[in-house]
Amino acid sequence: MLRVDLGRLDREGSLLVEAEVPADDVVWQDSGLEWDGPVDVRLRASFAGSGEVVVRGQVTGDLRQECRRCLRPVAGKFDEEVTMVFSADTTAENSDEGHVFVFDSVRRDLNLNDAVRQEVILAMNPYVVCDPECRGLCPRCGANLNEGACGCTAEEVETRWQALRALKDR
Repeated sequence: MLRVDLGRLDREGSLLVEAEVPADDVVWQDSGLEWDGPVDVRLRASFAGSGEVVVRGQVTGDLRQECRRCLRPVAGKFDEEVTMVFSADTTAENSDEGHVFVFDSVRRDLNLNDAVRQEVILAMNPYVVCDPECRGLCPRCGANLNEGACGCTAEEVETRWQALRALKDR
């Protein structure tokens, strides 16, 4: 799906890769990402002077996540610029200059699926909240505090801490 023909890239110097990746595509399988509709991927691949392939572009879509406080579903826009570097040199993967994807130079195409997936996972916001005023869940009973107070009392005493409280009260 997201592929660069290296022979054509060598002839033309730069290639545009555009795709509309379905929300249920194998690219997103087991990634924890849930999309509302297709994901638009628009990338430009070009050869760098060192023989590496540099791919830059935009990934956009409607992403569904859970609120970190109350676990309600939150719909949001994902619009991220990505840059990926591919090298046929296996030692480049462990370089100090950032992450480099290694590709098999014998093959005549470059599969971008895993690289795009990794870039999207790293770029998504892990701290989404439904509302800045979200009160979250009760740590004792798990009730959603946005819907009202729970039945827990603040004075419930945890017996494991009684010995420490006795020392503090001295």
